[in-house]
Amino acid sequence: MSERLEESEALDAHTVAHAWSAYDRVKGGADGLNAFLAIDRDASPMVAEGPLHGVPVAVKDNLATLTLPTTCGSRMLEGYVSPFEATAVRRLREAGAVLIGKTNMDEFAMGSSSENSAYGPVRNPLDHSRVPGGSSGGSAAAVAAGIVRIALGSETGGSVRQPAAFCGIVGVKPTYGRVSRYGLVAYASSLDNVGVFGRCVRDAALGLEVIAGPDRFDATCADVPVPPLVPARNGQSRHMPLTGLVIGKPREYFPENLDPRIAVHCERALARLVELGAEVRDVSLPSTDLAVPVYYIIAPAEASSNLARYDGVRYGLRAEAADLGTMYEQTRSRGFGTEVTRRILLGTYVLSAGYYDAYYKRAQAVRALIADEFTRVFATGVHLLFTPTAPSPAFRIGEVSDPYEMYLSDIYTVTANLAGIPAMSQPIGRVDGMPIGGQFMAPHFEEAIMLRAAAALEGALGAEAHQ
Repeated sequence: MSERLEESEALDAHTVAHAWSAYDRVKGGADGLNAFLAIDRDASPMVAEGPLHGVPVAVKDNLATLTLPTTCGSRMLEGYVSPFEATAVRRLREAGAVLIGKTNMDEFAMGSSSENSAYGPVRNPLDHSRVPGGSSGGSAAAVAAGIVRIALGSETGGSVRQPAAFCGIVGVKPTYGRVSRYGLVAYASSLDNVGVFGRCVRDAALGLEVIAGPDRFDATCADVPVPPLVPARNGQSRHMPLTGLVIGKPREYFPENLDPRIAVHCERALARLVELGAEVRDVSLPSTDLAVPVYYIIAPAEASSNLARYDGVRYGLRAEAADLGTMYEQTRSRGFGTEVTRRILLGTYVLSAGYYDAYYKRAQAVRALIADEFTRVFATGVHLLFTPTAPSPAFRIGEVSDPYEMYLSDIYTVTANLAGIPAMSQPIGRVDGMPIGGQFMAPHFEEAIMLRAAAALEGALGAEAHQ
């Protein structure tokens, strides 16, 4: 473990007291964020020492915990308490963190706005009329509001990076297999990741360093050593050289219809990276325009399989009925919301006889093509890619009603999940007073170099990142 939060940044009981004060402030009254679904006021550090000793943290409500319910934002699991704990949560507690609560989310992580929770929408701390992004909106809001310094989310197609962009904080999606998925309620198993939110790059990096590494409980977790991930303190200096670092600018992520105000902030960030010694090189990822349709075939297909277990027999909601078939139907109809139902139906359709080859099989082939394009670009000597995180700032609650329009908010993030590479978002400016994010993407297991570049950019932008 490379570092712990500085004493001036995180102090045991004082920090916890501050967290409760902040929680009470945003929870109470008509302007509440609705960021939490459960809290633990008796929480205390598991160990006397550790890199996160006494630091309040929050975790998304699809990560299993022993003392608080794990509902996934759904009536289907209302009141359910897991008999085991997610590895990522356990590692936070073993590092001394104080788990103060479970955060609100789009039901079963299916959404891009955190409006799909059965327990009401989450609100953006910077403008309560706007969404915080999704599906990990509660975790992002908790960090952005100053309730916690670090929070865990999950990512299937951008559900950490997009909320980070909308809330003006840092969000990191690691390489697929870098962090154990044990105890993460499955949405789409080949795409799901546990990710980290932080107030700054160093906070997010420390959180990731704590939870990363092999896990005997997860066969998909890679047996790859975790290097120190927290950038050196001078990584935030404007004068830290990035000499020799080559950053690719994929032309497909800067289309003519990109909001010019977002484009200006991205160009400013790239200029700062050049000032720090990096070389910026134009590159191409030609299959990018296929990523959203591919994602929305593969993810619902896996979801339809993963969510078949919620049938009223084993655990969770059970609707009483005269016969078994009716019980199944009524349980799933009452337990699942509109968006989850839509994706289950879509996934069942693309896996059905007569359509499997036309949709699912072809989507998997294109997914491999997308992954190969990233590999080829990185093989040319490019160390990182830089793009916008989202095509717009946070939109207003209820503003986007068309599912297809909502899905397009993931257009710049789903590719990293399809390819399994690490990616992150950090603040680079504001549009209409709301934050926008810049995204780094890196080769597999190269989180350290990505975080080093992000810390350097954070320091170079300074206050400009929030203007």
